[in-house]
Amino acid sequence: MRQDLTAYSSRRRRALAQAVTAAKVDALLVSRATVVTYLCGFDGEDSFLLLGRGLVCVITDGRFAQQVRRQCGRIQVHVRDGPMAQAVAKVVAQACIRRLGVQAADMTVAMRDALAAAAGKAIAVKPVADVVLQMRAVKDAREVAGVVRAVRIAERAFRELVAGGAKALIGRTERDVAAELDWRMRRGGADFPAFDTVVATGPNSALPHHRPGRDKVRAGRGVLIDWGAWAGGFASDLTRVVFPARIPPTLRGVYEVVCRARKAGLAELAGGVRAAEADRAARAVIDSAGYGECFVHGLGHGLGRGRGNRQVHELPHLSRWSTETLRAGMVVTVEPGIYLPGVGGIRIEDDVLITAGGYRKLSTLPVAAAAMVLR
Repeated sequence: MRQDLTAYSSRRRRALAQAVTAAKVDALLVSRATVVTYLCGFDGEDSFLLLGRGLVCVITDGRFAQQVRRQCGRIQVHVRDGPMAQAVAKVVAQACIRRLGVQAADMTVAMRDALAAAAGKAIAVKPVADVVLQMRAVKDAREVAGVVRAVRIAERAFRELVAGGAKALIGRTERDVAAELDWRMRRGGADFPAFDTVVATGPNSALPHHRPGRDKVRAGRGVLIDWGAWAGGFASDLTRVVFPARIPPTLRGVYEVVCRARKAGLAELAGGVRAAEADRAARAVIDSAGYGECFVHGLGHGLGRGRGNRQVHELPHLSRWSTETLRAGMVVTVEPGIYLPGVGGIRIEDDVLITAGGYRKLSTLPVAAAAMVLR
């Protein structure tokens, strides 16, 4: 299995090599942890990857010396005993690199300056565009299977959470419900929650990224749950609103509008379609219902491989300002929402694979209002 993974990462590095050449640099220094993992399989912290002509080197420290050799096969490893900038400068000098590319979107100014100081005038440090993001945006069959596994783990945990009906949630705090959902995902095979789980009850659900607190679930108040599993390097991202005992009358019609907006957005998805068109279709439904100002985010986003909020969101962006075109193999979320301050919010989120002629929904949880009422 490790040989298979090593060969898989090697193919990605070969694909990136062309971009390195096009950027007119001798090597690229990868400083974002999730991209290091994407390109070589190593998932430790505080480590960089140097990639150039005939050179693949992980620069790490003693905490990960054994792990990196176990995960990366025959890739060169440099175990540093000092600051990262000095270690990079040493490896770069040994490899006779004169033009070093760095990830413009990821490297801090402080690290860039430290690297330039350590490398001296013999090495030119050049910021380059993050072409890896474009590579990551389109998933192959193996990556799609990884996302599907993460989706299934998250869905199973949710079903277990609500299996006890209204009485299993009423009286519990948002924080307690979130903790149980996280635990069920881990027990079901997740390495971690993909991001901080959102559980928001009543008026709190009008805050799209509410942090679970001590407010308690009550009968007749909606509970917005936004959660996802991170498993084997792949993430899922789902949202549902459940209603213990009954749907509040003020939210019943809102829920139906969001369902129609979701359907309209999904209908636009296909390879070759501009991402903004999908957002526009969903937004038109919400606008026509009079809630346009209450849809405060884009329709969705690309679903990534990284742990945490850092990389769950990636290309493409399904928003009114997006200039991107959807391509077959992209995995995106579709998550229209309406948020009424002081009342509550509704968001429904699914994970979807873009195909040449349309889409394939990867998530399977129901969306009908009746199915979200817990008895």
